[in-house]
Amino acid sequence: MTLTDVLVGLAVAVGLVGILVPLMPGTLLVLGAVLVWALVVSSTGGWVVLAAVVLLLGAGAVVKYAVPGRRLAAHGVPARSLLAGALLGVVGFFVVPVVGLPLGFVLGVYLSELQRLGSRAARASTAAALRAVGLTVLIELAAGLMAAVTWLVGAVTV
Repeated sequence: MTLTDVLVGLAVAVGLVGILVPLMPGTLLVLGAVLVWALVVSSTGGWVVLAAVVLLLGAGAVVKYAVPGRRLAAHGVPARSLLAGALLGVVGFFVVPVVGLPLGFVLGVYLSELQRLGSRAARASTAAALRAVGLTVLIELAAGLMAAVTWLVGAVTV
C-alpha cells in the first residue's frame, strides 16, 4: 500500500463522515479522492474502478432524491413546503454549524405545514419529512460505502 493509497483512504473516510455530518460535500470528496487515485495509478484497472465509483455515486444521487420525494408526495407534503424547508435549511446551514441544514429543513416544512393545515396535521407532515431526511442520508451513505468498498478492492488488486 502506497502513501497515495493511505491519503486517498483517509479522504474517502472523511467523505463518508461528511455524508453523515452535513459539514462538507461527502459524496464529492469520495469521488474526488478516487479520481486523484485513478490519475496517480493511471492504469486500466484504476479507470474501471473510477467508472464504477461514478456509476455508484450517480445512482445514489438519483435514488436519494427520487425515493424520499415520492414518499413525501404520497404523504401529501406539497412542493411549497419542501421549498420552504430547503430555504430554511440553507439559512440553518450558515446559522447553526453542522446540524443547521437538517434542522432548518424540518423547521421550514413544519412552519409551512402549520400555516397550511394546522398543528396536528403539521406534525404528521413534519414526521414524514424527518423520515425522508433520514432515508436520504441512508441512501447517500449506502452509495458512499459501496464506492469506498469498490475503491478499496481496486486499491488492493490494481
